[in-house]
Amino acid sequence: MTESEFLALAESTLDRLEECLDRLNDEDVIDVECKRSGNVLEIEFLDNASKIIVNSQAPLQEMWVAARSGGFHYKRVGDQWRNTRDDSEFFFALSQYVTEQGGAPVALG
Repeated sequence: MTESEFLALAESTLDRLEECLDRLNDEDVIDVECKRSGNVLEIEFLDNASKIIVNSQAPLQEMWVAARSGGFHYKRVGDQWRNTRDDSEFFFALSQYVTEQGGAPVALG
């Protein structure tokens, strides 16, 4: 994948994630605020002030996630972002991290 293809894919991934979280906030499922600065999406849980940070790493063509449960790297495999350690899917894993930190079960996608 070229760098420009990666950047477009990473941008659409962050957009999709932000839209999902904004919808869940609007529906009062979780109390969350998203802040975007370039390739970094900061997700703040207002009830407990914890955060999840998601950002793209163009040189490695990876998406990185920093959550309370740890740091994770995702590479593109086919049409999904897969964890480089345990092969979990990006949105499935993020659903677990958001559920843990947000205090309510969510399914992102």
